[in-house]
Amino acid sequence: MRWQGQAVQESEGTALIPLKGLMRSVRTPEFEGVTFHEVAAKTALNKVPGQSNMPFSWTVNPTRGCLHQCVYCLSPETLILMADGRQKPLRDVLVGDTVVGTKFDGKYRRFVRSEVSAKWGTEKPAFRVTLRDGTEIVASGDHRFLTERGWKYVAQPEGGSQRPSLTVNNRLMGFGLGMSPELYSEPEATAVEATLLGSLVETSDSLCITGIEALGRSEPLVDITTSTGDFIANGVISHNCFARKTHEYLDLDAGRDFDTQIIVKTNVAEVLRAELNRPSWKREHVALGTNTDPYQRAEGRYQLMPGIIRALADSGTPFSILTKGPLLKRDLPLLQEAAKQVPVSVAVSLAVMDPELQQKVEPGTPDPRARLNLIRSITDAGLDCSVLAMPILPWLTDGEERIDTLHAALAEAGASYVTTGALHLRPGAREWFMAWLAREYPALVAKYRRIYGGGSYASKEYRHWLADSARAARRRHGFDKPADLMWRERKDPDSPVPGETASNQLVPNQGALTTAAAAPSQPALF
Repeated sequence: MRWQGQAVQESEGTALIPLKGLMRSVRTPEFEGVTFHEVAAKTALNKVPGQSNMPFSWTVNPTRGCLHQCVYCLSPETLILMADGRQKPLRDVLVGDTVVGTKFDGKYRRFVRSEVSAKWGTEKPAFRVTLRDGTEIVASGDHRFLTERGWKYVAQPEGGSQRPSLTVNNRLMGFGLGMSPELYSEPEATAVEATLLGSLVETSDSLCITGIEALGRSEPLVDITTSTGDFIANGVISHNCFARKTHEYLDLDAGRDFDTQIIVKTNVAEVLRAELNRPSWKREHVALGTNTDPYQRAEGRYQLMPGIIRALADSGTPFSILTKGPLLKRDLPLLQEAAKQVPVSVAVSLAVMDPELQQKVEPGTPDPRARLNLIRSITDAGLDCSVLAMPILPWLTDGEERIDTLHAALAEAGASYVTTGALHLRPGAREWFMAWLAREYPALVAKYRRIYGGGSYASKEYRHWLADSARAARRRHGFDKPADLMWRERKDPDSPVPGETASNQLVPNQGALTTAAAAPSQPALF
């Protein structure tokens, strides 16, 4: 739904101005720096686009906005490469402009046209990155650039968790500017559009980082969102945030508001109940947890889920919940009652049993023991609990022994079924994961490149091998009974992916490949 006329404007101290439907705006020490705007929602049901491969048609999202507060911003003087080959200062770039971005073409990244869809400003502590060829870039510590080893942040956060960050001698991808942007002068004629678009993205020794300097002050910074998720800043590839654009769908700013202005539909249960009681409602399945986890920390404050559960059950509407959050235990009595009225599907996401590895891969989420206890609590309440063991990480969580250990633990916790799926590396996620892999497990990088050489999906051979291993583990641990298809079906689990080719790839812990059925069907929920 759109929140017409609910734009939050910049102001001194607080961004709390009247919003259409606003009931009150709240700040609390539990969520430092965040403002919750409690609004009277107009609608609660969200229609899933017809082209989606989700096995359901409707969702409910009680909140909008993101508490991760990631900010990717550059100096307004940064030169952005436009599609016509000209360089334009970032301050002058407009929504709708066509710039140069990049896109994967099979195994390779190429320069392509990209459209600017959003622009915002902020003020953050600034850093200067200097390259061997004289290129200088001023950016926030949260900004990411593409290196020969994947996407890296400019600097580590103060007092925060570790993340892949630039270091001296990292090489940035692109062609560089050769100087600081203030010294650059546009040539009278340029053929960049003809020579650059479609060409491969490369790097060189001239793009080695020679210095990363904290300027010791905050500066006005600007960023844009583009259709490719990146753009060329001072001649190197710069990351932007796709998710920020989604906040504009609510008529909110894509910058500071996205980080700190969280819309909470406090009347979502009442509105949902009214929508479900309409004569036109056909009692189609409604999914919760497909966009954001409905049992995040904020749910402990607002307690929206009990009303949502009651509204769905009372209307005779079947529903499903997918979560990693133990807070669901609070609502188990409600779910027990709802299950007497309508089909209720509950699933927990758990794929990594090693707590240390789990915190490396999914920092900030409940550890495996907490999720196993959640599964046990769900089943003790008399409800079936499916488990989405996704994503399985080649050479880290896959092998016969690990897969068997996972299924044994899930069986002991009382899970009703386990759906297993291999890691999916979409563009953007691919670079991030490969950078993490290079830092944490460098010996696996070449193997991953072979398995994922054909595109976002692991090779068919690997997926078939994983399907066989998981199928055998399910049989050994009693997961071969019929189960809720909500967590098993997907329209295209093994269909060709654009740009993907079937080739002989490595299969961990497996010798000769055998003929196998397609990988287990899985919902695209992440």
